[in-house]
Amino acid sequence: MSEAKLEEVRAIAKKVYTVLDCEGMARVDFLVDKDTSKVYINEVNTIPGFTKISMYPKLWDKSGLTYDKLIDKLIELALSKSKKDR
Repeated sequence: MSEAKLEEVRAIAKKVYTVLDCEGMARVDFLVDKDTSKVYINEVNTIPGFTKISMYPKLWDKSGLTYDKLIDKLIELALSKSKKDR
């Protein structure tokens, strides 16, 4: 996919996450029509498994966030949320 199409998908994922009032980790799955490039939302999922070979950390790694840094970021976000909820 082109960078513009990837940006469109990212923007849609963020909007879906916000509209559904998701919290924590979620994965928004899409289908993209190969002929028209139209983006369709397939489903929103929690992330049941999380290892170095899972798709979630692999996708972040492709965008420049390593597995170790991803773990650090998720811990930081959880601690921050915990403080806000008190």
